[in-house]
Amino acid sequence: MSTNTFLASARHLGGALALGLALIVAGCSGGSFDAGSTNLTPVATDAPAMAGLAMAPGSEEDFMVNVGRRVFFKAGSDEIDQTAIVTLDKQAVWLNQYPTWRARVQGFADDSGTPEAQMALSLRRAEAVKAFLVSRGVAADRLRAKGYGRDRLVRDCPEIECKSQNRRVITNLDDDDLST
Repeated sequence: MSTNTFLASARHLGGALALGLALIVAGCSGGSFDAGSTNLTPVATDAPAMAGLAMAPGSEEDFMVNVGRRVFFKAGSDEIDQTAIVTLDKQAVWLNQYPTWRARVQGFADDSGTPEAQMALSLRRAEAVKAFLVSRGVAADRLRAKGYGRDRLVRDCPEIECKSQNRRVITNLDDDDLST
C-alpha cells in the first residue's frame, strides 16, 4: 500500500471515528442530532415533560403533570396507604391554592366478588379519597365522589400486576356544575 493511499484511508477513518464519537456523545447526553446536517447542535434535550412550555400555574395540565391525579389501592381495600397520601397531600395543597376548580373523585375496582360488591368498593375508595381531601381543607361541596366498579378498566387481565392498575381513584378537575 502506498503512503498516499494509507494517508487517504486514515483521513476517512479519522472522519468516521470523529462522527462516531459525536454520535456516542449525543447518545450519552440524551440529545438527538440531525443526521443529514453537518451541524451537531442538539434538536432535543433531557428536559422534563412540559419544561420550557407555557404551562399556566393552576391549569389542568399543571395539576396532571406536577401533582398527579391517580392513587392505587390494595386488593379488596379502601384504605389509603402512605404512597397515596403523598399524592393526595399534593392534590389538597393544589386544590386549596386554586379554589375555583372542582373535582370528580372517581373510584374503580378490579377485585373478586359480584359486580355490586365491586361497585360498592369503588365508591368506598372514592369516598375515602374525598374524605381525605376534605380533612386537608378542601371544601366538600367542590368534590363529587362516584364509583364505577369494573367499568373503564385500564386493562382486563388475570395477572396481579395488571389488575392492580385497575384498583384506583382518579381525581379529575372539573369546571362544570357538579350536580349532574
